[in-house]
Amino acid sequence: MTQAEIEAVLQAAFRQCERAGYPLGEVQKQIFAQVVEARLDDRSIVSFNPLAQLTPGQREALWHFIQAQEQQNQSWKAALLNDWLQDSDSGNVQFVRDLYGVQWLESITPAHLAEYADEAILKLKVGDRIEVSNALWEWVSGADPNSREWFPCLVINLQEDPDTAQSTCIIRFENGSEYEIQGIYDWNRSNWRWAAK
Repeated sequence: MTQAEIEAVLQAAFRQCERAGYPLGEVQKQIFAQVVEARLDDRSIVSFNPLAQLTPGQREALWHFIQAQEQQNQSWKAALLNDWLQDSDSGNVQFVRDLYGVQWLESITPAHLAEYADEAILKLKVGDRIEVSNALWEWVSGADPNSREWFPCLVINLQEDPDTAQSTCIIRFENGSEYEIQGIYDWNRSNWRWAAK
């Protein structure tokens, strides 16, 4: 976590305290910042999901916004940034600009969304980076079939069968080989995950 990210998290926490009616004094803020930075230096905090800062209501509003943008084949982040650049109101997700800002928005990854979102909301797109499990293959040469290994890859094609409403995904591994995954959102959903950036 960079110093700027730490500052952003701390400022968001301070704002939430104020909104809850328990504002912190300057000395309290300094103590809080010192403790957080010391803990990060100890590596006792491994990863922080920026969506953890949102209230359940804010997360729900964000999910509805993301879903609406995806149904229009538009990037939800780009839509928010366009509103900001044009100084337009972002409706139910205006709080993102008012409380968190561009740096917070840019820090959100598909893996962060996957921790909170219903899987139906998060659909893959061509160009997404995911990891697939060795459980996709019927047999795993020389390895215990119960142990999972994960392999990074890139989504290069997506198709949905209109008759069955099942999706097929073609991925490309780092070595250039390609593989087709049928039932990517159905029976094979447990065999892929969002890649961490």
